[in-house]
Amino acid sequence: MALAYLREGLTAPATFSLITRESRAERGFLVAAGLADVLDHLERFRVDEADLDAFAEVLGVPVAELRPLAGLRFTGDVRAVPEGRVVLPGEPLLELTAPLPQAQLLETWVLNQISHQTALASKAARCVVAARGKPVVDFALRRTHGVEAGLHAARAGAIVGFAATSDVAAARVYGMRASGTMAHSFVEVFDDERAAFAAFADAAVGPVTLLVDTYDTEEGVRRAAEVLRGVPPDREIGVRLDSGDLAALAQRARAILDAAGLARARIVASGGLDEHGIEELNERGAPVDVLAVGTKVGTSADAPYLDAAYKLVEYAGRPVMKLSEGKATLPGAKQVFRGPGCADVLGLADEACPAGSEPLLEPVVRAGRRIGPRPSPAEAVAAARERFEADLAALPPAARALRGPLRLQPRTSARLQALTQRTRERLAHRVGASR
Repeated sequence: MALAYLREGLTAPATFSLITRESRAERGFLVAAGLADVLDHLERFRVDEADLDAFAEVLGVPVAELRPLAGLRFTGDVRAVPEGRVVLPGEPLLELTAPLPQAQLLETWVLNQISHQTALASKAARCVVAARGKPVVDFALRRTHGVEAGLHAARAGAIVGFAATSDVAAARVYGMRASGTMAHSFVEVFDDERAAFAAFADAAVGPVTLLVDTYDTEEGVRRAAEVLRGVPPDREIGVRLDSGDLAALAQRARAILDAAGLARARIVASGGLDEHGIEELNERGAPVDVLAVGTKVGTSADAPYLDAAYKLVEYAGRPVMKLSEGKATLPGAKQVFRGPGCADVLGLADEACPAGSEPLLEPVVRAGRRIGPRPSPAEAVAAARERFEADLAALPPAARALRGPLRLQPRTSARLQALTQRTRERLAHRVGASR
């Protein structure tokens, strides 16, 4: 497509809008994420001679046919919803305006990063809601779809307020606390459970959290208590429950620990938890202090993809749209005006902001250059977390519900409705005239 555009002289500015559609899963809201990686990619984006050689080899064509792409780089503008903001289906998370060949070539990368990370952040946010203030820890790396996906999962958790991650690389980059316990294999290589616990407590450089369900959980808690009593009082201690009826086992573990004088010992629950498992533990009054989530959250198991699309909405100053049944798009560059309680209005980019509202999409790139200071990865995550906490607090309680949530929808402005109608009529006339 990019080659065809260049050969046909179709290089005028094109605006593409990255939008999300209604999720089939129970989602009352989404959390914007992935923009930082998109901005980094735009700054690095270049088509050089090595790229042309690689493309030619893969496509099986002479490199000369690809020569018009040489030297291509991003020179356009981007407006985007800042990471951590709550967004609704149908709203653009990003709008990119650039010469058409550039804008088209960037489609896959932009969609990949925004849709994946937004899906993960939206799932992780539901765990924070379910936890009701208890710390949530990311244990997802071993089950994510690749190491990069594991970094995305840890970062998404950090944006929505996770307390720690087991991904040490992510902890270092994003300013998170690294947290982990021990594996069943560690217990199995020792002659007895108590010896394994003692060895781990002696070697651990951080909190001493012992995994107690390798054999018999209640006996495991008792043996752990014997070891934990010897840990200096200035160190964090605890036990982890990873299988069985976690709520019932937590009750019994709490009683054993308290009887041993270990009221300070925390109980960590893991093992297939997501927002629904966390909610059940809380509803049953389980004395769990820390909630560790992994597979279901790191893969967003109930909604493993975000139905997002990167659609052309304007070319050379002319609004365009799709008329496809069930997938029609809205024309023109847009803005989302956020009112109180997420009473959003989807309008045109040049509309005046309604009183009492704020625009969600902000300029982040102009003429190929990032606007404003470049925060560190940790600073970017911290700022996104502040935005998320403010937006979550402003959401109606019914939209935060984990089951049967209120599905908020943006209202379309009168100007956007009028433009859509005019564009639809123009296209219908053109299609009819060509038959």
